[in-house]
Amino acid sequence: MRHLPKAILWDLDGTIIDSTECHYQSWVNALKSHGYSITRDLFNANFGRNNQTSLSIFLGFKPDPKLSNQIIQEKEHLFRAEVPEIGSMVPGVNTWLTTAKQMGIRQAIASSAGMKNITTMFSVFELLGYFDLLVSGANLPAKPEPDVFLAAADLLKLPPEGCVVIEDSVAGVEAAKRAGMACIAVVTSHVKSQLASADIIVDDFTTPFLDAIRSLGLDD
Repeated sequence: MRHLPKAILWDLDGTIIDSTECHYQSWVNALKSHGYSITRDLFNANFGRNNQTSLSIFLGFKPDPKLSNQIIQEKEHLFRAEVPEIGSMVPGVNTWLTTAKQMGIRQAIASSAGMKNITTMFSVFELLGYFDLLVSGANLPAKPEPDVFLAAADLLKLPPEGCVVIEDSVAGVEAAKRAGMACIAVVTSHVKSQLASADIIVDDFTTPFLDAIRSLGLDD
């Protein structure tokens, strides 16, 4: 018999908030101030990872802590300043958030972003009322490692199989599957073929929430 999940673990950037361009421009400008550059293709391929992991990939080497902290702090400052103007809610996501809340499904953020970024976006886009828990993976092993999702499930006191992850990135989908969780991927940052490991893929959030959940075939 099919049933509802106990909780939905949401990624934030690219899934709830269309912040991809804001992140890209923030990285470009922060790296440029230190004499480095990044291609859009390299950024796109690694969107969804945390800052420490991303920076090493973008530079092609692991920077010393001082340089790493300087670039990341500049990038995050730029992002928080620009996201109110450049960022926007992913179309239709409010309907999914509202439906899940009305049905009594617990909701948590499980994001690679730092907590300051998470709380900034929550304030700008008035999201707090939907969620029971906010978890930052900034200091955890980066997606595709499953740590941020497992941490969220643990804090909710739920087993992995009781949670459904909603993601937009390749690394995030892989992290969800490594955590032993069902995953819905939304096509906002990557093409469908890149998200094939997800249990189901939706083009956008105009797909009815319950149709997507039922498609997972969750069993009691």
